[in-house]
Amino acid sequence: MRVISLALSAVLLLAAAAPALSAEDIVIGAVYPLTGNSAQVGLDAKAAYETEAEIINGTHEKLPMLLGEGGGLARLGGAHIKLVFADSQGDPQKARAEAERLITQEHVVAILGSYTSATAATISQVTERYEIPYMSADNSSPSLNQRGLKWFFRTSPHDEMFSQAMFAFFRDMGAKTGHPVKSVALFYEDSIFGTDSSNVQRKLAEAAGIKVAADIRYRANSPSLSAEAQRLQAANADVLMPSSYTSDALLLMHAMHEIGYTPPAILAQAAGFQEQDFLTGAGPLAEGVLSRSSYAGDATSTRPAITAVNALYRAKQHKDLNDNTSREITALEVLADAINRAGSAKPEDIRKALIATDIKGAETIMPWKGIKFDATGQNIEGTPVIQQVKGGVYHTVWPFDVATTPVVWNVGR
Repeated sequence: MRVISLALSAVLLLAAAAPALSAEDIVIGAVYPLTGNSAQVGLDAKAAYETEAEIINGTHEKLPMLLGEGGGLARLGGAHIKLVFADSQGDPQKARAEAERLITQEHVVAILGSYTSATAATISQVTERYEIPYMSADNSSPSLNQRGLKWFFRTSPHDEMFSQAMFAFFRDMGAKTGHPVKSVALFYEDSIFGTDSSNVQRKLAEAAGIKVAADIRYRANSPSLSAEAQRLQAANADVLMPSSYTSDALLLMHAMHEIGYTPPAILAQAAGFQEQDFLTGAGPLAEGVLSRSSYAGDATSTRPAITAVNALYRAKQHKDLNDNTSREITALEVLADAINRAGSAKPEDIRKALIATDIKGAETIMPWKGIKFDATGQNIEGTPVIQQVKGGVYHTVWPFDVATTPVVWNVGR
């Protein structure tokens, strides 16, 4: 009851506490697709960042999380976070131009972003040139932090870390059920996200002695995936492993349904498969789908702030936090904490504070061990989970010690 009361009081107080702007505001940019095919993802991200900014800036009962006391950034005299959003339209070159505009015209001290790894690649080139931090909230390509950049930081795990967790899940499920995964079908879009994801999964499959029965690269935002669905059916792998954004994820599910093909298991590289639009659009076809995730919304016993933060976000968007929006909230939380610890809005001071970051997972809403950046700017303490759709909702099923429900496993049956 205490947690529920906290959530309700936070919603009421924060809704009434729209912070007044002042000369002390810390201006942070965020680049997302606010129009186009991925507009809903961008609008959800905007709501997530606004939720976290209100937690940091507002006057309210303390939430059990980092900067959960509100009142602004204490070491900067209560300065407020001010967010400025820019629309990438999902286009890497548009993202590059908008990042430059935010820096040169809006005078942001850092940039958050950006959903797709392709846009992150161009944004981070701009921030590197202008020497301000880029906080990668939800970009998962492993190559992003391997380019020798000094100003790139990523709170979330990347696809290599996620894929390692996926194959560890296969190993554990084989041991638990006696039905190991013997073959996988890789299905991925022709982008930096899809290519990097498939490269890692191919290597891990080989190392685990798992056959790659199909290796299908497709054009993103294709009008049809019928031919690809037929190739997947012919391959008849134990597990389909898609790396796709929302529109393609829906197209794939419907294309497979139309030919009567249901894989024994689907384990997705999150992305579109973790979006509410996917669950709504796929309906009963989504039942049983597995996805890696960096977020476990059902882990409220160990992360009590989830209930309150989710209530605040839900009041804005009428939906629950997911893998992407939870990472966006956490990214701003970590960036704001670094600015507060630096006691300065100077980019170099912020960068040094980010390098020194050492946050325990229990201080966030994420099921991670913590947040600590290595020399490449990658958080090395992000610990993924595996979730499964049951009753139209994702539930955590692995690791088994944090699972809230058992896995439905049809492999080998």
